[in-house]
Amino acid sequence: MLEIRDLHVSSEGQEIIKGVSLKIKPGEVHALMGPNGSGKSSLALALAGHPRYQITAGKVLLDGKDITNIPPDKRARLGLFLAMQHPVAVPGVSVTNFLRSSLASLKKEKAPAEFVGSLKSKMKQLKIDESFASRGVNDSFSGGEKKKSEVLQLAILKPRHAILDEVDSGLDIDALKIVADAIKKVSGPAVGILLITHYQRILKYIKPDQVHVLVDGRLVRSGDHKLAEEIEKKGYSGIKN
Repeated sequence: MLEIRDLHVSSEGQEIIKGVSLKIKPGEVHALMGPNGSGKSSLALALAGHPRYQITAGKVLLDGKDITNIPPDKRARLGLFLAMQHPVAVPGVSVTNFLRSSLASLKKEKAPAEFVGSLKSKMKQLKIDESFASRGVNDSFSGGEKKKSEVLQLAILKPRHAILDEVDSGLDIDALKIVADAIKKVSGPAVGILLITHYQRILKYIKPDQVHVLVDGRLVRSGDHKLAEEIEKKGYSGIKN
């Protein structure tokens, strides 16, 4: 499982995450919700090992292994995946080459024919045109294309634990349904997912096992999927411990 124990995170001398604890078991989907500036993306980046965010107390365990102080690439090799809120463009590196290199780094490299077949299958599932494969990673992508690209990576790399940071942002209703369906197909009994979102709309298609509300760096409430419905009605200001 992915286990977060009393985590405290600071950036530029300011504490952002103030004692968060979570356990996400394989096969579970946990939704993390909260207003702007509550620390959701900071938590995601800290879990992935971004150097801008320093873990000052607490631990992060991945399948029982302490990954609190190891580099991002080693976290990825151990099975941790992050779909970023604002994916970085990499001009000159095609989506195909990026994914093949990523698989090789994870020691999951496939024969060329098998890889191409798998890539085409996943792109078809996401309703992505085949020309997408030869384009530079996120280079001149629309917001929706960037999010589909992140989910395509998730589908191809098949991590054990996935953090999806606002993967629903910038998507119209049709694209949202496609992305949600792809996430459901990728998730399963062997994959734990932390789904970070502002709104309930993606949770209408992906039913979370648990919903957590983060406010000012602290978890103020946890519950089942009905908590997301309560937030929709009352807003975050109406949610109490």
